[in-house]
Formats: sequence, structure tokens, C-alpha cells
Amino acid sequence: MRLLAIIGALAILIGGAAAIFFFGGFFSVAGSYDDPPPVAWALVHVRQASIARHAVDTPPQSLGDATLVRAGARAFAQRGCVACHGGPGADWAKFSEGMNPSPPDLSEVVDTLEPSQLFWVVKNGIRMTGMPSFGAIGVADPELWSIVAFLKQLPHVSPEDFKAWSQPAP
Repeated sequence: MRLLAIIGALAILIGGAAAIFFFGGFFSVAGSYDDPPPVAWALVHVRQASIARHAVDTPPQSLGDATLVRAGARAFAQRGCVACHGGPGADWAKFSEGMNPSPPDLSEVVDTLEPSQLFWVVKNGIRMTGMPSFGAIGVADPELWSIVAFLKQLPHVSPEDFKAWSQPAP
């Protein structure tokens, strides 16, 4: 019984110290500082678990369709995705270097994500990362799926193709 009392007292002390640390302003929310390793680890795992749980939509058509991929490249460029994530032969905007966490190089991560997960992220965004919700601004699902189709092909897209595909529609 005494052990439980000690554990309870420690839990109250640790909880109080954590509250003072966070709500007292001692934890810096500045984007110019990296999160402490336990916080960074927790944020990554919470994000991955959330996306895995909520990503349930399925593509309405084949994502390998060349017309859909080209439309997705155009949308990717016109919606500003290149500014943060870059693209084949396209540089990232300078401001993206100051984002924390840094936007991922999508050509390195798209093969690890299912189309439903990519769709969910593009449609809903991700809090505290700078990734906006394109669904919240009214971008229709077919356009979002075209971006996903492009993303799934991204590691294999040449700079020349991306430049040609991302031109405004005639």
C-alpha cells in the first residue's frame, strides 16, 4: 500500500512539473529549434498512426493512367507543392529551409505510403507541419487523386517530363 502511495505522489509531482514546464513557457515553440528526441519521436509516431487509422478512401480509377498522372503534375506545380517539396528539376523555395519539421522529399517517401494515405494527407493536411489541407480550401477529390497518381510516379519522372507536364493547360 505504501508503494502505491509513493508511486501516486511521484506521478502527481511529475505531472505538476510537466505542467509548469509546458504551460509556464519553458518549452520553446520556436521553429528554429529542433524538438527534443522524445518529442520528435512521439510526433512522428502519432502522425503515422493517425494517418494509418484515418486513410480509408480508395482511388476511383487506376492511378497509372498517363493522363491522370500528367494532370497531377500540373496540379502539384500550380497548387504550390513544389515550393515546399521540390520536384524533378525544380528547386524548393528558400523559405522551406526554415520549416520545422522540414518538408520531406516526396520522391524518397511515396513508395512507403499507400495511395489512400497520400490522399488523406493531401486532402486533410498535417497539423504543426505547414502541410495545408487542400480539401479545406475546396479542391475536389478528383484533382487530389490526380496529385496522388503523380506522386506514385514521382521517383521515375524526369525533369524534362515534369517541366512539360506542369505547364498550364492550353
